[in-house]
Amino acid sequence: MMIDHPLPPGSTIGILGGGQLGRMTSVAASRLGLKTHIYNDTPDAPAFDVAAAATVGAYDDLDAIARFAEQVDVVTCEFENVPAAALEAAGRSACVFPPVKSFEVAQDRLTEKDFVSGLGIAVAPYAAVATLADLKGAILRVPPPALLKTRRFGYDGKGQASIHTLCEAESAWEIIGEAPAILEGMVAFEREVSVIAVRGQDGTMRFYDVVENVHRGGILDTSTVPANMAPRLAGEAQAIAGRIAEALGHVGVLTVEMFQTGGASPSLAVNEIAPRVHNSGHWTQDACLISQFENHVRAICGWPLGDVARHSDAVMTNLIGDDAGEWRQNAAEAGTALHLYGKAEARPGRKMGHITRISPKS
Repeated sequence: MMIDHPLPPGSTIGILGGGQLGRMTSVAASRLGLKTHIYNDTPDAPAFDVAAAATVGAYDDLDAIARFAEQVDVVTCEFENVPAAALEAAGRSACVFPPVKSFEVAQDRLTEKDFVSGLGIAVAPYAAVATLADLKGAILRVPPPALLKTRRFGYDGKGQASIHTLCEAESAWEIIGEAPAILEGMVAFEREVSVIAVRGQDGTMRFYDVVENVHRGGILDTSTVPANMAPRLAGEAQAIAGRIAEALGHVGVLTVEMFQTGGASPSLAVNEIAPRVHNSGHWTQDACLISQFENHVRAICGWPLGDVARHSDAVMTNLIGDDAGEWRQNAAEAGTALHLYGKAEARPGRKMGHITRISPKS
């Protein structure tokens, strides 16, 4: 189901998920005179602070989801693991963007790998794992070093274990909770990059400049733009993201994370996709006229997509745990924008905010 006309100012966007991504999407919507109604499974959601309406309910409470959808004009999600049944329940009363297919593909690592490789796009070597015996056989086909990853619900380094020898198979299987998984060969990459793409309901596509990412402890540490890569390869990365978005029939922001190999003939391999606004796109709030959040809102509401051009170079740094306690220093630093998410408690590994340092465009 598509919206047959752009939603006018005053319309309400329903957002499933009340974390920082929902919060920043809500703020972006308010710039356009649009309201948001946040649905979250706990009452302490950061997005509740900046929304016109809020509902607390479980994601598997289909009646509650349906009542929520009846009160809004369009529904979107801030995270990809919303149950398919919840999306279908919402879709009976309102348009849901991105479409269910995007979530079905992104929620399962095996489905995702099969989908992307089926498009003729390179991915890391992988094999499906359902049992310990499967894992031992997979190690023969996908030689270590490799990562064993749960098929579902893994993020920020969770739900995975590294394997360097066959004798580590049993301990790795226990670490991931003996859940359905994939074994993925480690790629000898030179850098990790991501493409933030946005696709409108009419098929119009825009791409932000390619971002270079550095992770620490499995969590994104910094995103730098422009990425240190040849223009030809950057164009290829954007083209890959475009092919995936088209094949999904995606509407809204789609993020595609990739590995770039080095050497005389560098190449790209897709790591994973996220059918939503993304941590590695936060720099767009301060280095672009139109952020990833506003362009997502524009796409799902049927508005024209906004300018994705970068007016500044940028380095976005996540504030993890106690890092957020340095807000005074960050607020005083020249050329630095501070974004705090309004979370009450700083815990190790928890994303509390981010800063973006901008400089003249190179």
